[in-house]
Amino acid sequence: METLYSEIVVAGCGNPLYADDGFGPAVVESLQGLELPDNVTVVDAGLGGPHFVFTLLNPESTKTLIIVDIADFGGEPGELRWLAVDELPVGSYRDSHSWDLTEPLQRIKDDIRVRILACQKKYVSAPDMVIGITDEVQRAIPRAVSEILKEIVMNYGTV
Repeated sequence: METLYSEIVVAGCGNPLYADDGFGPAVVESLQGLELPDNVTVVDAGLGGPHFVFTLLNPESTKTLIIVDIADFGGEPGELRWLAVDELPVGSYRDSHSWDLTEPLQRIKDDIRVRILACQKKYVSAPDMVIGITDEVQRAIPRAVSEILKEIVMNYGTV
């Protein structure tokens, strides 16, 4: 059962209309098919995720925010990497209105543990629409689910 302001929020960010940018929502879809503890909220935050996700957080009850997204950190396509807010690639959270979203993440990181599970993209088609994640990034989805479950178990007990 999902509750407002749960202890752990997992937010998949991205847009499935732009090839590998659909990674975050695909991971969320996989997680939503699992039975998770009541203290975990899993949400497809979509393209506006970095804005929307802040409405799901409350420093009095939320302990961890896990953001799942693609990134370009110079790895091999499909490679996963846990990033702290300070490790986000420059411009990785700059939206179409030029709001640099690393700033609000910097502001909450002392009150809420923020972890970013990034997947190295192979291809993002924006502004052209291409539905379908590349094979390399598709193969990373089950590994991402496993990483998130390990993160939850390591910090909060059993799943």
